[in-house]
Amino acid sequence: MQDAVRAREAANEAISDIEPPELRASIETRLAVASMTPGVLTLVTARETDPETDPDATADRAAGVQLIYEGLRLTRSLACDEPWAEAATPLVEADADLSVLAADVLVARGFYLLAKTDAAAAAVEVVRTFGRDQTLRNRDRADVEALDQNLEKDVLELAITAGTITAGDDPPEKLLSYARDLTADHDGQLPPTDKIVSEAATTQIATLSKDRVSATDP
Repeated sequence: MQDAVRAREAANEAISDIEPPELRASIETRLAVASMTPGVLTLVTARETDPETDPDATADRAAGVQLIYEGLRLTRSLACDEPWAEAATPLVEADADLSVLAADVLVARGFYLLAKTDAAAAAVEVVRTFGRDQTLRNRDRADVEALDQNLEKDVLELAITAGTITAGDDPPEKLLSYARDLTADHDGQLPPTDKIVSEAATTQIATLSKDRVSATDP
């Protein structure tokens, strides 16, 4: 899928100046095997909302959404399965420390790409909600699975928001709701991109975008 290639290239370009090289290599390895669904959904939404949208501007925002997701996903993984157990070796602990740093860098660089866009507030809300959910999951009787799955729902909503705003408009509520529905069957990891951003999904995004236009026309 060309959109997946474009999203991955944009994400890698965004972290190309990260130092030291070992940290950059760690991030690149994660991006190489990551689902590009958040980035692709951003690209598709922008294109379906307005075919004349600047592809370079869209790619930067797609990378921003993708990097924020990868950073938060890595943070969640470290929180759920802490590698600093009593029996951990120094090498394992060093890898864990590098992962923590990578997670911070991914989120920070994603914010940098979205900071001067109208999607910045939505990105802040994703991180704020993530922090709240991770706090709640440690409480007795917490629905851990539901709390963890909020991240994917929130990030795909951010992707829809970033894509629509790139095209010059705020996303309609029906489109945001649809974004959250796209993750209904996931088990904590996003499936391959073509499973979520399918032809049917693309058509639905286009339809909901057209509904938004017709609703605001005089």
